[in-house]
Amino acid sequence: MTRFTRHLALAALAATLAAPAAGAGELGLQLYSLRTQMAEDLPAAFALMEKWGLEYAEGGGTLYDHPLDDYKAALDAHGIQVVSVDTSLDELRDNPMAAVFKARYFGAEYATFYWIPHDGAKGFGFDDADNAVKIMNEAGKLLKANGITLQYHPHGYEFTPHEDSTLLDYMLQNVTEAEFQMDVFWIKQGGADPVEYLQRYPGRFKSLHLKDRLPGTPDSTNGHADVETNVVLGQGDVGIAAVVAEAKRQGIEWFFIEDESSRVVQQVPASMAYLASLDEGDAD
Repeated sequence: MTRFTRHLALAALAATLAAPAAGAGELGLQLYSLRTQMAEDLPAAFALMEKWGLEYAEGGGTLYDHPLDDYKAALDAHGIQVVSVDTSLDELRDNPMAAVFKARYFGAEYATFYWIPHDGAKGFGFDDADNAVKIMNEAGKLLKANGITLQYHPHGYEFTPHEDSTLLDYMLQNVTEAEFQMDVFWIKQGGADPVEYLQRYPGRFKSLHLKDRLPGTPDSTNGHADVETNVVLGQGDVGIAAVVAEAKRQGIEWFFIEDESSRVVQQVPASMAYLASLDEGDAD
């Protein structure tokens, strides 16, 4: 039985689950999900994660006005390991060693950035994508030499058409020294199929953000969406079951639940229970 299965079982209050399909990864939480709770009461926010049985997290880029050492101590007190730290394209361009030191401080194996600055009025263009590719290759090589894997998390604006595909395809085909993280919500929001992209680029996505979308939500390619369209996993139109099945088949290492809605405290346990039900289905 993997640790991933044990975490899901805690949330579902199941006594025992059969081992999932080979290659299943670990489950964690993107800490931005608890941004309101962390700002109000940091230890209580991490205690909530401990109650849910979540031992792994992604974040650490924003401390919500808490001292860095206090933030790390609160994580440690509740048995939470940061797997991936936040970075930015500017930091990777100007001071990539800062991302290395940040990752080393938290004991993380990944550093992830989530946005490529661009002119919102003009949209995301080839020069934006090409510049990001160059920075990712240069910084990714440095991070890799220091034991850290760099990841980029697309936000849907990368679906700008380019030649016979998109700028996201251009990036996936030309980044050689870094990896990608798929937020399945944003792939869907951009008008694409997350499973199809996983299959098109097997091995390029090292982690997933699991986030579902309210049916009927209009697509967009500007990287923005109403956070209240985040719903319990399995209740939206992203196709979470198929995504998880394909990700497990590929042996993707990390699954991070992200829920940006105001209902996060209620929805995360329900999402974990849904993932546990998928595992039960695998065992049938």
